Amino acid sequence: MKSKIHVSKLTQQHIEAHNDAHLALHKKRLDFLTSEISGTEDILQKLMDFQVAIPSWALGTGGTRFGRFPGGGEPRSLEEKIEDVGLLHALNRSSGAISLHIPWDIPKDGKAIQELAAAHGLRFDAVNSNTFQDQENQALSYKFGSLQHVDKAVRRQAIEHNIEVIKYGVALGSESLTVWLSDGSCFPGQLNFRRAFQNTLESLQEIYTALPPHWKMFVEYKAFEPNFYSMTVGDWGQALLYANKLGERAYTLVDLGHHLPNANIEQIVALLLMEGKLGGFHFNDSKYGDDDLTVGSIRPYQLFLIFNELVEGGALESGIQNPESAISLMIDASQNVKDPLEDLLQSVEAIQIAYAQALLVDRKALNEAQLENDAVRCQEILQAAYRTDVRALVAEARLRGGGALEPIALFREVGIRNELIKERGLKTIATGL
Repeated sequence: MKSKIHVSKLTQQHIEAHNDAHLALHKKRLDFLTSEISGTEDILQKLMDFQVAIPSWALGTGGTRFGRFPGGGEPRSLEEKIEDVGLLHALNRSSGAISLHIPWDIPKDGKAIQELAAAHGLRFDAVNSNTFQDQENQALSYKFGSLQHVDKAVRRQAIEHNIEVIKYGVALGSESLTVWLSDGSCFPGQLNFRRAFQNTLESLQEIYTALPPHWKMFVEYKAFEPNFYSMTVGDWGQALLYANKLGERAYTLVDLGHHLPNANIEQIVALLLMEGKLGGFHFNDSKYGDDDLTVGSIRPYQLFLIFNELVEGGALESGIQNPESAISLMIDASQNVKDPLEDLLQSVEAIQIAYAQALLVDRKALNEAQLENDAVRCQEILQAAYRTDVRALVAEARLRGGGALEPIALFREVGIRNELIKERGLKTIATGL
């Protein structure tokens, strides 16, 4: 969906002038690429259809347990966060959805917020509940868990919060709920594993029952943190177990940072696709654990291999043809040293590059090589696609959609961050984080 209005800090004239200045070099790169590969029009259409949701909590600088260094001009309200996502979408034409975290971003007027988002060409993706923190004026603490808690009153509080999040989502036109639990234990013997699992399942069943008929529930897992001995939803198998027990509208959500080191995430993706239980992704990158770094900044080949499985399984194309079967794609990153908007632009482009490269894989040849147990040929086929520089295709998709050929360059040319600082102040800190 194209924006009906332009954010004051970035006009269509800015984009057109920028594109005119870069068009000759872009055309040269694109002509070379299209002379080397076939089927580019089909790939371009898929890239133009491709959208990645932006989380409302990624629009300000993140931090660590040691400190946080705000960059200035951060959004002070949900309305300003929508404006920032509108800026991203105007630049790359692939950030057409926003994902909210409740209670960090509670919409006071659902209809007005939905209209504001639509004016920027945005829709609302999954809404996210929060039972991993104690909120102001909260009656009971989640220190020892939420949906797993031994105290039924704490479980009831967490269930009601999730149901409240669903109601906010309905008001915004969202159609899915993501549940991530920090529940677990720090020491052996602290927790009865089976009781914790059963309590969590019963709690999730109540939330699942409260879903509107067309809604989905995504069960997100994490191997460790904040609990380091056990996590009650600690891996994809446990999340799949919950999803299967809950029903056909419950799915597993894969966060790329929520695995033990060197986990084969692409194999997990393939098996969840096979079972029809892949709900979606939280994209980020990591060196050690749940680092929440810029997508594709550390392990770009892994990202490509994940998209190779998505393309092989037809997950992305079927979602365009049948929105009800679409998987949810969202970025989940947190930057302490980069401009958050530049970081998100980098992440979206990295995802598009991996997708475009995966579309280049010669599937017929790969299947033949696999059936012949030709490991060398299999590697050559995959790496031929991965080593192809597809940035000109991604840029052309942006150009055809009305975006910028070089989004970060234009962001800096226009001085968008300086304009945000002038409007919002140098010491502002994004709400919620």
